[in-house]
Amino acid sequence: MSQPKTLPVAPKKRIVALDFLRGFALLGILIMNIQTAMPDAAYFNPTAYGDLTGLNLGVWLSSHIMADSKFMAIFSMLYGAGVVLITSKVEAKGESAAGLHYKRTFWLLVIGLIHAYFIWHGDILVTYALVAFVIYFFRNLSPRWLIIWGVVALSMSTILMVFTAVSMPFMPAETIADFQADWQPTSDQIAAEVAAYQGGWLSQMAYRASSAFELQTVGFIFFGLWRAGGLMLIGMALFKLGVLTAQRSQAFYLKLLLVGFGLGYPLIIWGVFNNFANGWTVEYSRFIGSQFNYWGSVGVSLGYVALIMLIAQSGRFERAIKPFAAVGRTALSNYLLQSILFTFILYGHGLGLFGQIERTGQLLLVLAIWAFQLAISPIWLRYYRFGPAELWRSLTYGRLQPMRLEREVVPTAV
Repeated sequence: MSQPKTLPVAPKKRIVALDFLRGFALLGILIMNIQTAMPDAAYFNPTAYGDLTGLNLGVWLSSHIMADSKFMAIFSMLYGAGVVLITSKVEAKGESAAGLHYKRTFWLLVIGLIHAYFIWHGDILVTYALVAFVIYFFRNLSPRWLIIWGVVALSMSTILMVFTAVSMPFMPAETIADFQADWQPTSDQIAAEVAAYQGGWLSQMAYRASSAFELQTVGFIFFGLWRAGGLMLIGMALFKLGVLTAQRSQAFYLKLLLVGFGLGYPLIIWGVFNNFANGWTVEYSRFIGSQFNYWGSVGVSLGYVALIMLIAQSGRFERAIKPFAAVGRTALSNYLLQSILFTFILYGHGLGLFGQIERTGQLLLVLAIWAFQLAISPIWLRYYRFGPAELWRSLTYGRLQPMRLEREVVPTAV
């Protein structure tokens, strides 16, 4: 049987700016993922559980304003860029990219399902895989049309959320009660969730599987499909325009940074003010109040992209960039590692601290995991071409990819 001609990109040929941005985004995602140290409701409604005063309020505000949905946005854009990068290289050799793309996507879906149902329910890989099955057909559009369709896709989620909010007065009382239970659980519901996650791995399964399934169905229809899909399309456009590979001028990135931050941050802060003014009710904050951050985070994420590209262009921070780029080169492994580490700390098969760590403590955990990943990733890449979970590549290309780096042996004088 003939071997496939297409092989993965060699480490020396990787675009450092992309790796740097991917590593930055991956580390940033942990700021929000760690908030599953509390019951699920507290992720969207900070008043649902835990202390929200003093330093804890400060941590929530800073994480919401600077992190919530921003790093997921960057990661989604990078995934779209990756689709264009990989398929264009295959097609440039006169080969069909469809088979490679769909094998790659299928195995990502398998990994995501394992991650979601056996490790952590907040998985994003399943969403990316499901969306990637569709966005492949958009890859050859011009940057202008990719951005237009990306904005259209993003708008669909807002339309669905606003329609739901407007429809609530006409909904059955049982439906309203379900919304309220998800948004502000009773003390008994919270106690049951805390007890389940503090218990053994099997006792967690009912909550983990239920939450994962909800994200992959209702959450996907209302949010994941349109959010991830729209941002992937925008990422395709930005890659084609050279924005994600530090190819644009310094003036361009400075303008993007100022516009992104200048529009994004005020909109998000105004949203926070409105949510507190409306008492974080499910009727307002879940559907209408969430839209300030939904759109503001797009602007802030573009500001972050501009900032990272300016740093990459400067050439002054090469030593500081390398650990982030190493995390980016081993992104899948580090994403799964984060989940393994924090679920061991939080869940009953490990330390069982679920529901006991306030927001300030969660931030300390984030810093510790960051330090570990920034230290271990460059060391790993001294000896291996990619991370251990990038077995995904071998499954995609249909042949075992050599992991160990071949080192040049210099003969000694006799």
